[in-house]
Amino acid sequence: MGPNSDGPTVSSDILDDIRSYLVRSRRFEQVECEPAHSPTSLRCYFDTGYYPTALEEVYLDIVWFTNSDFTIHYHEWYSDGETWECRWDRHPNSHNNREHFHSGPDATRANAVDASYPTDWRDVLERVLTETDERMRGFW
Repeated sequence: MGPNSDGPTVSSDILDDIRSYLVRSRRFEQVECEPAHSPTSLRCYFDTGYYPTALEEVYLDIVWFTNSDFTIHYHEWYSDGETWECRWDRHPNSHNNREHFHSGPDATRANAVDASYPTDWRDVLERVLTETDERMRGFW
């Protein structure tokens, strides 16, 4: 969200730091800013070689705000059109505590549970990457 909106402002500095951190990981084939002309999020495509062939695309969408709120959304797209997703969130809402997790398979409000996340973005990402690694290993 921009400075003229009622919501928090996206932290381009932290998104840049996250991008620099994640491009070094062999997990990802590509880490790109979206939209390219004025980034408000990162899309991080996992290397699908780590996944069964039925998975066509696996990625994280990351949005981080200057007030330390965030949303990190994990997506799996299957060749048969099916999807699986989950989401780690820190933001005010009407359905859970500020910090919460939306579990798979569809990351809806109905399956959200309260959570607790570290303050530093590096620690949050480490937790998310540990959990996505466990998901990937679960296929094998």
